Amino acid sequence: MRDVLYLEQIEQAETLLKPQRIEVLRQLAEPRTCTEVGARLDQTPQRVYYHIKRLVEAGLAEQVSERKVRGIHEGIYQASARSYWLSPRLVGRIGLRKAQDELSLGYLLDLMEEVQADIAGLDRTAPELPSVGLSGEIRVPPEHRQEFLDDLQTLLQGLFTRYGGAEGDAFKLAVACYPKGLKGEDHD
Repeated sequence: MRDVLYLEQIEQAETLLKPQRIEVLRQLAEPRTCTEVGARLDQTPQRVYYHIKRLVEAGLAEQVSERKVRGIHEGIYQASARSYWLSPRLVGRIGLRKAQDELSLGYLLDLMEEVQADIAGLDRTAPELPSVGLSGEIRVPPEHRQEFLDDLQTLLQGLFTRYGGAEGDAFKLAVACYPKGLKGEDHD
């Protein structure tokens, strides 16, 4: 089972985005038969099989084994991934973006989409992926915002200069800095 399955086909998204199928998929976090899933969801095995068949056709679940019960072959199914990400490209661009202004919300959304696609494409079978994720909150008074952004840019430019050579393993560094919310609003 993969950690993440990145969905870029509209047919996969349409298959996934049905409440009953999502519940069936949750039950398939562990290998189970249609009878077992049906008992957990109070549905008939036939109804569950209908949903599992669609999930398998879309690549969202797979048959991992089979067993014989009273002369009948019964499939054992499991979800293909622990989580599913929908590509923002499924919706597509609405309107044209004039320029990639690094200070715009559109640029930040493009960057997050790029990071999402890169992460989804990593080889999850590798024993250890050298990566780091950091998240934190910094409080900056309005009169020091530009100074903070300049310091951040200088710090990152130093890293790019120091490690930007042609030798070694390539790493992608993406930094997003955005206001958490307006003063007085609580967004926790």
